[in-house]
Amino acid sequence: MAKEYPLDKYIEVIETFLEDPEHSPYSDLEVAKALKKIAQEEPERFGEYLKKIPNEFLGDIALELPEKYLRGVIDHLPNKDLVEVVQELESDDATDLLQDIEEIDQDKAEKIFSSLDKEDQKEITRLKSYEEDEAGAHMQTELFSANIDEKILDAISRLKRLKKEGELENIHQVFITGTFNKLMFTVPLEDLLTFDFEKSFREELTGREEDFKPIIVRDTDDIKEVAHLFREHDLSVVPVVNEQNELVGRITSDDIYDIIQESATEQIYNLAGVDDEAEEEENIVEAGKKRGIWLFVNLLTAILASIVIQMFDQTIQAYVALAVLMPIVASMGGNAGTQTLTVTVRRLALGEIDLSHAKETIKKEVLLSLANGFVFAVVLGLIALIWFKQPLLGLVIGASMIINLFAAGFFGAVIPLVLKRLHIDPAVGSTVILTTVTDVVGFFSFLGLASWILVK
Repeated sequence: MAKEYPLDKYIEVIETFLEDPEHSPYSDLEVAKALKKIAQEEPERFGEYLKKIPNEFLGDIALELPEKYLRGVIDHLPNKDLVEVVQELESDDATDLLQDIEEIDQDKAEKIFSSLDKEDQKEITRLKSYEEDEAGAHMQTELFSANIDEKILDAISRLKRLKKEGELENIHQVFITGTFNKLMFTVPLEDLLTFDFEKSFREELTGREEDFKPIIVRDTDDIKEVAHLFREHDLSVVPVVNEQNELVGRITSDDIYDIIQESATEQIYNLAGVDDEAEEEENIVEAGKKRGIWLFVNLLTAILASIVIQMFDQTIQAYVALAVLMPIVASMGGNAGTQTLTVTVRRLALGEIDLSHAKETIKKEVLLSLANGFVFAVVLGLIALIWFKQPLLGLVIGASMIINLFAAGFFGAVIPLVLKRLHIDPAVGSTVILTTVTDVVGFFSFLGLASWILVK
């Protein structure tokens, strides 16, 4: 549903979903998009549909709505229903939704929280205590564990009962714990089926400890490192433990997918110099302000490049051909720098580059840029020679191309690496800084060489 459809199509999506929410062919995201479109065209119908959607499904849909439309959910539903919506969600999603509501209406969020049962309050409070970039903030506390001395048949019976009661979902593994809930092993369900049900887990796992040694993350680990771990080991779920190695939760692949998607979106917006939250909320004024800030910074850097050009105004007057070729120098440097910057930022985001190996990254990008620089120096030199019939002009633009592409490769790699070392998002501001460098170096080298070689 990425393309726009007539309103009737979105209404059909909601009506189909309401017929059988549990087996609907539409995902939560598709239903949320349909609700968003209906809210734009027919606000009254939007409110009616919100009241028809069962509370056990509404929470997951509400999480997919931008803040503007989530506000509509809060306004249309009474606190009693909102409490039930939050309770139906898994702990991590419940925490996210409550925090979203808190940003819109803190008083209502406090009333909802106070109406939750004590256990839910305890779980949400614990998850909110973590920093946003910590694994604990993204884990869910709902999981299935068994004591090492528990009989396997009893554990399976307990799992079946909890599943029927709707207490558990998306169970992939059984986490085996020992004294004080310390995690010992992880048993996939497919392996559990091969066990002797009459034995205890201790009896079954003795001598096979290495086969079921768990891959774990700490609740204070950086969530980006956790995402890297999921990709590296192709995981579907990973247990989360605290400093005492006590099992406190789990992170599933769908949570990591959301994190990767959000991170990718944020990186793209940051590289373009816009604010992801402002853009997604469709607030024209706020989005305009955020864009305006970076446009103003870009204006200052453009003035700096113009000052460099002004330094050589007499040279440009003497050789009009320089003005014709200047855009080529700036464009080639900018594009080459953007290539290097994009690759470096992406590899940093994926954890493929370690700051301790920054020299290898810089060396590779510089060599690539120099190779391209020599190739296009020859190409542009010949073009300038044929076009303007001046061999020295071809020499000037060729030498300038080598210098500028070298700067593009070097700074395209160095800028994000330096920002990363300073604990600043490498995508934020990198484009503006790099554009300034390539423009200034390109114009200065091109016009400077022209003044030295062409002007006598």
